Amino acid sequence: MNLLIIRLIIFAVVFYVGLKLYGIYRQRKLEHDEKNQKIHRHEGGKMVRCRWCEVHVPEDEALRDREQWFCSSAHRDRFLQEQQDKDGTP
Repeated sequence: MNLLIIRLIIFAVVFYVGLKLYGIYRQRKLEHDEKNQKIHRHEGGKMVRCRWCEVHVPEDEALRDREQWFCSSAHRDRFLQEQQDKDGTP
């Protein structure tokens, strides 16, 4: 009976130490991942609004045509086509 209690106590201590080590490992991994994410995250930069859909996109990813910004070439083409239709020019 005495030996059973000693084994149970040893098992509990080993289990507790294992949980603590796992917690330390997870915390360090999370800190490392956050550090890497901050490095790779795009910060700053100017945002511009697409003339067609009015969605904001980073300036370095947007397309510019005649002092107007577009999020894609499809939206640029639609906008220009609409302008041509309004003006009546073929």
